[in-house]
Amino acid sequence: MTVHAETLARLLDPGIIPVIRADSSEHIMAACEALVAGGITALEITMTTPNALACISEAARRFAPHAITGVGSVTTPEMCRAAIQAGAKFVVTPMMRPEIVPVAKAADCVIVLGALTPTEAQLAYEAGADLVKIFPAESPNFIKAIRSPLPHLKIIATSNVTLQNAREFLAAGCVALGIGSSLVSPKILREQNWSELTRLSAEFVAIIRQFRKT
Repeated sequence: MTVHAETLARLLDPGIIPVIRADSSEHIMAACEALVAGGITALEITMTTPNALACISEAARRFAPHAITGVGSVTTPEMCRAAIQAGAKFVVTPMMRPEIVPVAKAADCVIVLGALTPTEAQLAYEAGADLVKIFPAESPNFIKAIRSPLPHLKIIATSNVTLQNAREFLAAGCVALGIGSSLVSPKILREQNWSELTRLSAEFVAIIRQFRKT
């Protein structure tokens, strides 16, 4: 199995991708450890987090082979290249940035392009994105509406995904879910409540595994 194929498999199984965004890098490793303990196999550390590249490098070393480490909030090819050099195995953008695709592809990294409209989602697919991130995902009905005329799109819904509606997003056709503050919340980081983070991770993983059995 190639590095690209292995990374894609980790992203899709179980298919819960925590968006790790914080005002400080102090507790990022502890948060990653709690997420992995809950069954998470992909860690998305955003470039908006202080010392993001150092965090990506450390996480990539510490949590392999249990989880792959990637980067989020990538907006330029230069940012993408730096994150890959730090150890990121997958790259996620918040918007449609086709110029980032060849940089990721050259490094055998999975590339997830952000999109909002059906047009942007299709253009991301045509640009070579492995997966298309709908951000912000307004609702499961919005995902369903996009996939009705564009069923070939492999969509990750990000933002507004909670324990209460995760199953609905999956039923709408999402191949994975990007989860931010509903999982890695500022409150959990502030209180260093790692047991709660592990519990929530396990709940999200259980929802997606149960859904796929039905």
